[in-house]
Amino acid sequence: MKPGLLALAVGGFGIGLTEFVIAGLLPEVAADFAVSEASAGWLISGYALSVAVGAIGLTAGVTRLPRKQVLLGLMVLFIVGNLLSAVAATYGVMLAGRIVAALCHGAFFGIGSVVAADLVAPDKKAGAIALMFGGLTVANVLGVPMGTLLGQQLGWRSTFWAITVIGVLAFLAIAALVPARPDHEDATPGNLRHELTAFRHPQVWLSLAMTVLGFGGMFGAFTYIAYTLTEVTGFAGGAVPWLLVLFGAGLFAGNALGGRAANVSVPRTLLVVLAALTAVMVFFALTAGSQVATVVSLVLMGGFGFATVPGLQMRIMTYAGEAPTLASGANIAAFNVGNALGAWLGGLTIAAGLGFTSPLWVGAGLALAALVVLVLADWAAARPATRPVGVAA
Repeated sequence: MKPGLLALAVGGFGIGLTEFVIAGLLPEVAADFAVSEASAGWLISGYALSVAVGAIGLTAGVTRLPRKQVLLGLMVLFIVGNLLSAVAATYGVMLAGRIVAALCHGAFFGIGSVVAADLVAPDKKAGAIALMFGGLTVANVLGVPMGTLLGQQLGWRSTFWAITVIGVLAFLAIAALVPARPDHEDATPGNLRHELTAFRHPQVWLSLAMTVLGFGGMFGAFTYIAYTLTEVTGFAGGAVPWLLVLFGAGLFAGNALGGRAANVSVPRTLLVVLAALTAVMVFFALTAGSQVATVVSLVLMGGFGFATVPGLQMRIMTYAGEAPTLASGANIAAFNVGNALGAWLGGLTIAAGLGFTSPLWVGAGLALAALVVLVLADWAAARPATRPVGVAA
């Protein structure tokens, strides 16, 4: 393993913990600030929208700067945001802390994807991206459940103090292990105008659309998962952290296997995992009253949901050609626009009285829409004039 990839994974671990741990603590945070479940959900959807802003805005603003220094600066922003959340006295301050931390998220993974891919041979790029995102999945396997448990035992603020410390460790790891690469060593010129040329390709836009829909489907179901597990399936609140371990195990396995499969064929990998994700969420919605079926569904939803990530990220970078940085950041923004869309639609269905399984139906619908976009995009890409060199059929 390249040391630089390990450092990026550490950063991904901290960022993944910040993004996802709030779902397990949402009831406690809502009760502490005396806000409704739907209002508390904005700590998730507001974070996701801010990720989208940072992914495009910050990435566009730093295209001329050395990537390692940018990554270090983004980790400083991450540390400040989580510190603000840890000391928040009001819901507004808590939301502000989430927004500050979120601004670094998209740019970190967008730029980090390009750095990770640049560190390995061409036939291992999807795997390198998956390894960086592996830090995020480890956060779900270990960090989110333990963070949820810590927050339930010592108060949710203790979790954000712990995340702040992890941010400092990630900063030190990146400083020590990520190689500094002069601009002339990069594959593309570091200027915004050049990066914008990627968006002339229709397949870049289609890739963004399937990212919004596909990942939004999984995340829309995940946002209110604590309520589904306790109010529908009948698990005790104390069981939620351990159930999230299973979900995180699915994420970890899906990310690793999805990265390997995408190294062979991005189109086939995405076709299989999006179809499977749709089916799993329909199954989950129909069987959420069964504890055994729910456990199976949690693992599979996490696995197929995150198996899309390396392929989606690799797809847009491939079609972006020699201008991958901003397109990569835009795809991270698309992931989080999807997060916000899924959380918002799920909240609407709950507020409408459709119950805590309704976000699963929303998620299945979004994943199916992503599958349709993929089929249409691959059909268009099959024409020789639209297929870039190196895209596997």
